[in-house]
Amino acid sequence: MFPSSAAERRRAFCLGVLALLMMSPAVLLAGPPPGSPERPLTMMFVPSGDSQVILKGGKELSRALFEETGLHFKTSVATSYAAVIEAMGGGKTDIGWLPPFSYVLAKKKHGVELLFVVERFGSPFYKGQIVVRADSGIHTLADLKGKTFAYVDPASTSGHLYPKSLIAAQGFNPDRFFSRAVFAGSHNAVLLSVLKGEVDAGATYDDVRATVVKSYPDIFQRVRVLAYTRDIPNNTVTVRKGLSAAITRQVKDGLKALTRSAEGSRILKKVYGVEGLVDLDGLFDPVRETSRLLGLEMDSAP
Repeated sequence: MFPSSAAERRRAFCLGVLALLMMSPAVLLAGPPPGSPERPLTMMFVPSGDSQVILKGGKELSRALFEETGLHFKTSVATSYAAVIEAMGGGKTDIGWLPPFSYVLAKKKHGVELLFVVERFGSPFYKGQIVVRADSGIHTLADLKGKTFAYVDPASTSGHLYPKSLIAAQGFNPDRFFSRAVFAGSHNAVLLSVLKGEVDAGATYDDVRATVVKSYPDIFQRVRVLAYTRDIPNNTVTVRKGLSAAITRQVKDGLKALTRSAEGSRILKKVYGVEGLVDLDGLFDPVRETSRLLGLEMDSAP
């Protein structure tokens, strides 16, 4: 029965307001749960290669993850490496595919959680490289003095930090070594800048030439590697601080499931050339299994 008089309506309204005030802030502020159609999980990639190719692969990955987990995802490619870090720190991105240095920064600044390290060619490591045109006459790092140079992004490990440290290790000041140094924005852009003669040399990851060979069949003849960096941990898959443990586990299990299927592996390969995902804690599973077989109690082990 509805209140009939003005006094009864005012009383009902007051009781309703009182009931709202007595509700917890969490209930009042709770919106659609993460992973729902109204609040899809946001997944962001750095623009290390062709952004349209990465975005297309990311959308396929979102659909495949939905099939595995029932969670909804929204994919995007950031304008810079730093944009992904700050989006995760601000809670605007739930899942980030971060290069190693970007992960280190995001972990230090915003407490992101590592899910996986990407595996390529059977290894969780890769190298950076410095490339020049084959006809450049540049044969040593010392020959780069006074030349023009292209890096990828300030937060790129293989496209900036490691090549710069390689130059520093030769006794040169990398900030004064070149006549001009620029950030091209992506590994492909660096490679093509070198190929077209826009710069004398550039820094990329080690197998970047293979990504453009269809468009430039003679790329391996026209652009050669001058020097390699030391080993670098591969890209990472991370989640923002504060994402629920249950959602994190669903995402992690869903990604791992994709690595076990032919279609899932094809999709992952489309995104940054991912061939597998290494769970670092999972490296200790053989130790756990051995201890279980031997009947050792994990809680009482020294």
